[in-house]
Amino acid sequence: MLNNDSQGYIYCIFAAEMEENNYKSGFVNIIGNPNVGKSTLMNKLIGERLSIITSKAQTTRHRILGIVNDENHQIVFSDTPGIIQPNYNLQSSMMKFVRSAFQDADVFLYMVEIGEKSLKDKSFFERLKNTDVPILLLINKIDTSNQEGVENAVKHWQEELPKAKIIPISALEGFGVENIMNEIKAMLPEGTPFFPKDALTDKPERFFVSEIIREKILLNYQKEIPYSVEVVVESFKEEEAIIRIGAIINVARETQKGIIIGHQGKALKKVGTQARKDLETFFGKKVFLELFVKVTKNWRDNDQDLKRFGYFI
Repeated sequence: MLNNDSQGYIYCIFAAEMEENNYKSGFVNIIGNPNVGKSTLMNKLIGERLSIITSKAQTTRHRILGIVNDENHQIVFSDTPGIIQPNYNLQSSMMKFVRSAFQDADVFLYMVEIGEKSLKDKSFFERLKNTDVPILLLINKIDTSNQEGVENAVKHWQEELPKAKIIPISALEGFGVENIMNEIKAMLPEGTPFFPKDALTDKPERFFVSEIIREKILLNYQKEIPYSVEVVVESFKEEEAIIRIGAIINVARETQKGIIIGHQGKALKKVGTQARKDLETFFGKKVFLELFVKVTKNWRDNDQDLKRFGYFI
């Protein structure tokens, strides 16, 4: 067994070898308006499904890290909530996650889509204009446009953010992803890894369980219901052949509880079945999932509840 001095000596040799090989590492933070494709791109870049994806705005609530390693690089991608003008405390907390992305970025991926002209919060755009951090401006969803539309978009953003390097992409189709990776590697500063080389994310398993359940709620319910829900994993017990999970779906009002459950519990059962199948794919083994619904009144504006659910206050 190695003692602490030996381990430190080996790490010093490892760090020195990386320095000689011009090893690069850094945080690559993805920002943009809601529903421009940030989570789709994040998943494509890391080759794993870490961020949930739906057609609804504000699907992403937290800042989620995805880590890519190769022989000479560690790239820490950061998916952030879509930039909005907050209407309640939960949304204000979500924007704090975006602000935190400005504090540690080594490269910004600023995502827009065809026809988009600006961020919904101009103060964030002003920070981008004034930052010294390299920016890749990604014009997404070019598969929905034509050559003229793409050329007009490139011209517009060249005028708006002249210091950014512009890349037209289709995150959904994977077009331009390899080009993005090459540009990121060129822009990264030299440094040592922030995380172990086998790390994929900074989030625990329970986080991804709650996100997968919340994704199914976003897909199955309309109007305000998905935005009034927060999922908390109460129990997670992994056995040799199965994982047993118990989760609580918190809603803001009593009327929402009945909608989530549905007639004879059919709506909740549908969510549970869909989530269980995705969880079995995610973990690679059988899952037993129990869902419960609880009314936590006005949790989106309650700082104590928001803190308990893992948000900034």
